[in-house]
Amino acid sequence: MTNPHKGRTGIDRIIRATGYSLSGLQKAYRGESAFRQETWLAVALLPTGLWLGQNWEQRAVLVGSVVLVLIVELLNSGIEAVVDRVGFEHHELSGRAKDIASAAVFLALMLCGGLFLSALWMKLAA
Repeated sequence: MTNPHKGRTGIDRIIRATGYSLSGLQKAYRGESAFRQETWLAVALLPTGLWLGQNWEQRAVLVGSVVLVLIVELLNSGIEAVVDRVGFEHHELSGRAKDIASAAVFLALMLCGGLFLSALWMKLAA
């Protein structure tokens, strides 16, 4: 069985996929306060990561950790939207899915924070 929505190929598919992705970023920014907060945190941390990194590898790791937080938050928001689409009544599996997705964001934030603190420590110790 084929999906009737998957008929696009080539450059047309790439253009449409890019449009859907930009629309998703816009919807996440407008509709998800956590994503907005993390976006503004990224605006501050990205130049800081470029300054703190002592070589391109360190800069890539610092910038990558910031982008990872945004990616994980988008996945978390997507999971929450699907769970809420199914129903708002309390269900153990729904709560577990949301809690696990939230834990993923927490771990990404801890990783990012740890990397930035380590880089700052190295910069100040030098």
